[in-house]
Amino acid sequence: MPLAPATPRRLRTPSPPAPPDTGALAPVPHVYLLRCRDGSLYAGAAVDLERRLREHRAGRASRYTRSRLPVELAWSCEMPSWSAALVEEARIKSLPRRAKELLVQPPVQG
Repeated sequence: MPLAPATPRRLRTPSPPAPPDTGALAPVPHVYLLRCRDGSLYAGAAVDLERRLREHRAGRASRYTRSRLPVELAWSCEMPSWSAALVEEARIKSLPRRAKELLVQPPVQG
């Protein structure tokens, strides 16, 4: 009985080279609260906070904020990782409004 021809092996394509180091710092994940025109608070997470704010202000980030423009950054916090940012975003979204308002308030000096 003749042997079946061998199937050709697929070669793994090499990864593209890493971009040159420009000395710029990598974006840091953030969790943030936006104050909308109607006074509501919107919680989100972003790796590049400045870009995400531009998207919100242009009406391209979420349906919720698009219908409540203009929005302003009320609070943000750097996070150690993207997964930590997503966990914190979910925690903040589950808080009652009063607790979110307490996050936005400046710390009391004393």
